[in-house]
Amino acid sequence: MRIKARRPTHPGELLREETLPAARLTQSEVASRLGVSRSTVSDLIHERRSVNPDLAHRLARVFDTTPEFWLRLQEAVDVWETLQANRAKYDRLKPLRERAA
Repeated sequence: MRIKARRPTHPGELLREETLPAARLTQSEVASRLGVSRSTVSDLIHERRSVNPDLAHRLARVFDTTPEFWLRLQEAVDVWETLQANRAKYDRLKPLRERAA
């Protein structure tokens, strides 16, 4: 299993660093377009909130992407963080070996 040394890009980081500046939108403007509160957008871009399927659909519609794009970004972060938090437990698990034929 290949383990990334660096945390994957959080969807909020992508919004903060790339998407919102390119679209020239403020947090308030994107919140209005998404139909969510400004605090929801703020929590997301400060990486205190995860993208869920509802938010993924909203982001996809506004930024002409797919919900899967946003969910895959979130999934990569979730998998990486879970591994970091539980690595010692996972290292103790033994894989099944193929049975002799």
